[in-house]
Amino acid sequence: MTKDNSNVLLEVKNLKKYFTTPKGLLHAVDDINFTIEEGKTLGVVGESGCGKSTTGRVILRLLEATDGEIIFEGKNVRAYSKQEMIELRQKMQIIFQDPFASLNPRMTVSEIIAEPLIIHKKCKNKEELGQRVRELMEIVGLSDRLINTYPHELDGGRRQRIGIARALALKPKFIVCDEPVSALDVSIQAQVLNLMKDLQEEFKLTYMFITHDLSVVKHFSDDIAVMYLGQLVEKAPSKQLFKNPIHPYTKALLSAIPVASVKKKMERIKLQGEITSPINPEKGCRFAKRCVYAKDICRQQDPQLQEVGDGHFYACHLADELGFVENR
Repeated sequence: MTKDNSNVLLEVKNLKKYFTTPKGLLHAVDDINFTIEEGKTLGVVGESGCGKSTTGRVILRLLEATDGEIIFEGKNVRAYSKQEMIELRQKMQIIFQDPFASLNPRMTVSEIIAEPLIIHKKCKNKEELGQRVRELMEIVGLSDRLINTYPHELDGGRRQRIGIARALALKPKFIVCDEPVSALDVSIQAQVLNLMKDLQEEFKLTYMFITHDLSVVKHFSDDIAVMYLGQLVEKAPSKQLFKNPIHPYTKALLSAIPVASVKKKMERIKLQGEITSPINPEKGCRFAKRCVYAKDICRQQDPQLQEVGDGHFYACHLADELGFVENR
């Protein structure tokens, strides 16, 4: 799934991450490929445990990959030395899911935001450091009066703004957003998402936006990648995915989105059957046990990603036969 495009900031090739367990190898991320263009957002969706967050952490090398390549600005970061990784940390950052657990409760707002600036020696003196901290607080919408408060004194929305300010401190190019609004109230979610969108435009940021909420990712992402048990089952431009979902799993996810209309009847696709174990998985489609359309070929051969045009990829043996693929 490679684009011949000079605008590509991040390219992931055959990325794998396996964990050793007493029962065998757990295939958390299993041979996935995608690209993200500079200034764009890739939304990554799927059920809990599908490998979304692990993918983000492996890309940042917070977890070491089992195999594959992570090409950032044309270079494979898996081959970086310790010193090169220190420099790369300034370009790649993360916003965590839980805004309370990700902040040090013993540090004030100013100390939390200043920490990366101090570590990477970005300011010459305390005066310059304080000025930069206030500047970052203003950028994310935090009042100056909160500078000496502690995380437990603030609500979830303000805590997450601290996390965003900390991520922005080193002027990164790429940010992994690991379900940054899932722990927030709905009204606060919209505020934080609008803030992140404004920051993306202002600083030309590139996002990998991890979430389980398709209604959020629809309006926030340029492209959407759907994961199931460590594998990529579909990837497409946002509008195209919602207009013409191809993989049966994607169709089931979209059918679960609430519709704000009493007239429009929802046809919910309920998934039944046993979930395939990600530990030493057998050959075949991992969704086969829950798929009503599954045939013998689905249980015997791994489906490969194939393109139908316009950057729309899917991995399903039967989609064309079932008429899920539009004629182009």
